[in-house]
Amino acid sequence: LLSDRDAAVVWRGPKKTATIKQFVDDVLWGSLDYLVVDTPPGTSDEHLAVLESLAKYNVDGAVVVTTPQMVSIADVKREINFCQKLKIRVLGIIENMSGFVCPHCSECTNIFSQGGGAALSEKAGVPFLGRIPIDPAIGKCGEQGKSFSLTHPTSNSLHVLSKISAIVEAPC
Repeated sequence: LLSDRDAAVVWRGPKKTATIKQFVDDVLWGSLDYLVVDTPPGTSDEHLAVLESLAKYNVDGAVVVTTPQMVSIADVKREINFCQKLKIRVLGIIENMSGFVCPHCSECTNIFSQGGGAALSEKAGVPFLGRIPIDPAIGKCGEQGKSFSLTHPTSNSLHVLSKISAIVEAPC
């Protein structure tokens, strides 16, 4: 796509929207495929282009992710409203960066506030799927191209991720 892998992509509205639509349309979607879209906070043209492109595929819904801090909660609240206006079912809320897992003793310490995702889910009437802590082992495995689930099968973080996956897969 780019001649220089360090080059920035500077695209505006129509080009960006066309690329998103082409990406979505050129994928052969199976019965249990997931598209993870990591977007900046807000409800921009990119969000709209993704949701409009996916509409014909009868998506089961969206999982929204927040961090425990109030500034993130406010953004995610708007994202939930955005999904509701577009008639996209919100499958649930995940609270990411909910505590820090010490790489030496595995104790989880809340370095940010806690509970914002659960409070938002209650207020919005959306299921709360769980809290994912910051776990350096997850990042390390990703950087090394290793499977976190295979290298850390007894990790509490893996337990949380597996539980969330099972909840999300259930309605599919």
